Amino acid sequence: MLKTIIKRPVLATVVSIILVLLGILGLLRIPMTQFPEIAPPTVFVSGTYPGANAESVIRSVVTPLEQAINGVENMQYMTSSASNDGSFSITIVFKQGVDPDQAAVNVQNRVAQANAQLPSEVIRLGLTTTKQQTSYLMIVNINSDKPEKYDEAFLQNYANINLIPELKRIPGVGNVSLFGAKDYSVRVWINPTKLSPYGLVPADVENAIQQYSFEASPGSLGQETDASLQYVLRYKGKLNKPEEFEKIILRSKNDGSILRLGDVARIEFGLSNYSSDTFTDGKPSVVFAVLQASGSNANDIAIEVGKSLESFQKSVPDGIHFEVIQSMKNRLDASIAQMKSTLIEAFILVFIVVLIFLQDFRSTIIPAIAVPVSIIGTFFFIYLIGFSVNVLTLFALVLAIGIVVDDAIVVVEAVHAKMKETGDDAKAATVSAMSEISGAIVSITLVMSAVFLPVGFMEGPAGIFYKQFSYTLAIAILISAVNALTLSPALCALLLKNHQHNNNGKPKKFTQRFSEAFNASFERLTDKYIGAVRFLGKKKIMALGALIVVSLGAFLLMNSSQKGFVPEEDDNNLTFVVNLQAGANLQFITKEMEKATKIVQSFLGVFLATGFAGIDNNIYVQIALIMLVGLLAKNAILIVEFAIQQRKSGLSVFEAGLAGAKMRLRPILMTSFAFVAGLVPLMFATGGTAIGNKSISISAAGGMLSGVLLGVLIIPVLYMIFQTLQDWISGVK
Repeated sequence: MLKTIIKRPVLATVVSIILVLLGILGLLRIPMTQFPEIAPPTVFVSGTYPGANAESVIRSVVTPLEQAINGVENMQYMTSSASNDGSFSITIVFKQGVDPDQAAVNVQNRVAQANAQLPSEVIRLGLTTTKQQTSYLMIVNINSDKPEKYDEAFLQNYANINLIPELKRIPGVGNVSLFGAKDYSVRVWINPTKLSPYGLVPADVENAIQQYSFEASPGSLGQETDASLQYVLRYKGKLNKPEEFEKIILRSKNDGSILRLGDVARIEFGLSNYSSDTFTDGKPSVVFAVLQASGSNANDIAIEVGKSLESFQKSVPDGIHFEVIQSMKNRLDASIAQMKSTLIEAFILVFIVVLIFLQDFRSTIIPAIAVPVSIIGTFFFIYLIGFSVNVLTLFALVLAIGIVVDDAIVVVEAVHAKMKETGDDAKAATVSAMSEISGAIVSITLVMSAVFLPVGFMEGPAGIFYKQFSYTLAIAILISAVNALTLSPALCALLLKNHQHNNNGKPKKFTQRFSEAFNASFERLTDKYIGAVRFLGKKKIMALGALIVVSLGAFLLMNSSQKGFVPEEDDNNLTFVVNLQAGANLQFITKEMEKATKIVQSFLGVFLATGFAGIDNNIYVQIALIMLVGLLAKNAILIVEFAIQQRKSGLSVFEAGLAGAKMRLRPILMTSFAFVAGLVPLMFATGGTAIGNKSISISAAGGMLSGVLLGVLIIPVLYMIFQTLQDWISGVK
């Protein structure tokens, strides 16, 4: 099969082109988010009990609802809250993976069962059951430059009537939440000193309003009669003007005297509640948040919301402006833009490292081609398994650059070594080399897959992070293995040449002088390295003792380091909370907030972003550790695979171990330095994902360098120990 591919490179080329085309197709369809959905499905039940305080709401509304909802299918837990303005909400959290639509239906059915136990006022105003993500996709501010004309109440109702219904119709929008609801309402302010002399209480006023203000369907006249016409009776419905409410009769006497509502109360066209105020730079404003539905594309939603806001800006009254004060799209765009530049930078650095070691542009082209094929092809499989383009998958692809070149480097380096050893041409050397290293490539791929794929079975938020990262990386590695067995050998047979430098007395070029100097230095390094391995091979107890000490030290350091989940990033937002005494009214709170805002504004030049001072043991570091298991195991496979071949050819266990170490030192260092070079751009990253970038890059690079240094010394010794043990057990001499 390998000979066929080498002799017919068109087949391998077509396979790679198909992978790239499928990858581009997948990339165009994959949803884009900042992070994968780690929050479990959540359903909200909310409503209002007018006039009730928090204690009454909990006792008469929240408790019956909780009793009815408790135990709904696949529920994990629920929380509830109530405030003194009568509003309440219940949050029901479900198990990860539950269909949010079905969860909302199940909750709605439970809520319906509790209706009979709830106050009529709550039922009349309605209970709302919604499913949505808990994080905000966008926060938008509506400002007024003419507060005397367009106050907060006007802005609230304008948004409720015109803007929010259209935004909710945008595909992927889960909900649009308006902060501090201030709907227009007819307010009846009862004067107790005027009401009490008549022996009346507020409940009497409420009953009178309900008797005079209601909806009715009076029907029609003239149906099923001999009359030529029929008449539809119309009823004006609920009262909607203050003067209409003023005329409501509370009591009448036989002497003709009438007590009307306007006699004991002040009635005005006001707001439904006065529990909050919103200001921007001292002017009235309204803030609303756009929440994303599960599985939707955050980038597309943000774009459509922006288009709607631009369209509305043309039709709103003069003096009203829209301002996006926070958007996940900004962070997402910054993260993706940074990752794109990092991908390019990492690719260039990897290319340079490979060129230095191979010292041949044709040879370097082959691993360079493997990178885009593997990276782009991965997007197709990401699309098939339902992942999104997010920080985790992009992290995986950046790290994959330094990994996917490994197999191609192994192939190219093996072909070069074979040409140098035998003097064969590229095609013959490729066939011979592939017969020796194809098993190692398959072994490396299986080991890497064995490291990453089981991680995907973890559950919970951490499991989702691991799955997105590990599956993306595993897919890229599998594609790179296919390349190494198809495209890379085909290109080696086509592009490589058996160079024999003969200058015929002419001065050597710089590249030749550099190549000779580099190779001479590497040969000296290799001799010293083999000397160290030879020493440790004779002092196996010392080598094992050093391995145990290093392992225990690493274990203790890992357990003593500070733990974390996702590191906190700088989102360029400053939030402060002012705590006041219980029972403070809105006017007092507003004055205190104005004072606090002035203080904060005066110190804005003092606040500085915190720098990256250290790395805690967070999810990114843990991902790097898992990745290093596979990468360092790959180095061991390269040494042991060749040592086994040398053992079969008749060398002693000791000499076979030395031969494996010597022959595989160059590809191991080349692939390891290429991997580290791919991490360098992440170490110097800035912006909203800087801490995450540095966490994964510094930990992975440090682990790779220390692991390679220890591995190239210890792995040959371990081979000698276990091969000797196997030979003793099997009776081989």
